[in-house]
Amino acid sequence: MRGKKRAGIIKKETKWFWVFISPWVIGFCIFTAVPMLTSFYYSFTDWNMFQAGDFVGLKNYRKLFTDDMFLKALYNTFYYAFFYVILSTALSLFTAVLLNFPIKGRRVFRTIFYIPTLVPVVVSALLFFRVLSPEGPVNRALAFLGLPQPKWFLDAAWSKPALILMSLWGLGTAFILLLSGLQGVPAELYESARIDGAGVWAQFRYITLPMLSPVVFYNVVMGIINSLQIFTQVYVIGTNALMPGGSSGSGGGPENSLISIVQLLYIKGFRDYKMGYASAIAWVLFVIILLLTALVFKSSALWTFYEEERK
Repeated sequence: MRGKKRAGIIKKETKWFWVFISPWVIGFCIFTAVPMLTSFYYSFTDWNMFQAGDFVGLKNYRKLFTDDMFLKALYNTFYYAFFYVILSTALSLFTAVLLNFPIKGRRVFRTIFYIPTLVPVVVSALLFFRVLSPEGPVNRALAFLGLPQPKWFLDAAWSKPALILMSLWGLGTAFILLLSGLQGVPAELYESARIDGAGVWAQFRYITLPMLSPVVFYNVVMGIINSLQIFTQVYVIGTNALMPGGSSGSGGGPENSLISIVQLLYIKGFRDYKMGYASAIAWVLFVIILLLTALVFKSSALWTFYEEERK
């Protein structure tokens, strides 16, 4: 009797579980699963948004890896993602540790460092395009110091470093997460280390870094995913300047040195109306992100420390 009653309660709870989760399931199916499966099918067709496309098999995928523009976009995106993830992780970690010290006015400095995160991406892109223009304040300061003045976004050699520099301006979210992680590090660990004669670097290496490694892991994963999908900054900069050397209307900067995978997807799909080809680009990008994320997860066991493991 008691077993039947328990089974009835479990059945009732299961029913209400599906009732409450059904809005998310329905929304996921309509707005995520179905579009993804549809785009996967279209990646094997020559659909152009206006006529039903013919099935072309792997033609779009074979064409991708012989397309100079795609290979250029792949290089640009990997270049940006590699340096951005490394520099953003190091800079946000350094700033979080620095502003965790009991210095006067640290709340003000924390607020100042977080404020850029609240600025819309379009606004920050336009702002940095002006700041890093050949006649902008950065080049004026360099001229005053007697240093060379790059053309930044107007020079193929400097456009990607300028883009990375612009992106490093908004590290507030990663900084806040690391700062929160620092607040959770037990003070007695540092006290014990100091008693044993450990210096500042030893405390950082053997206490701070291991205790923050889960947060660093999260920031690295999100940094990889977001940087490989960069679009808005490049699009805004490319469409608000007459950049020599780029293909007509690509908005990819001088010699297409800024064009990203997502921007190329946008160009092929919504300008050239080659939606089948654009779908193939999207799925290649999805596989790249999936593989890199899986690689980071696989390697995390070597460098990520969880307090539960110590217990």
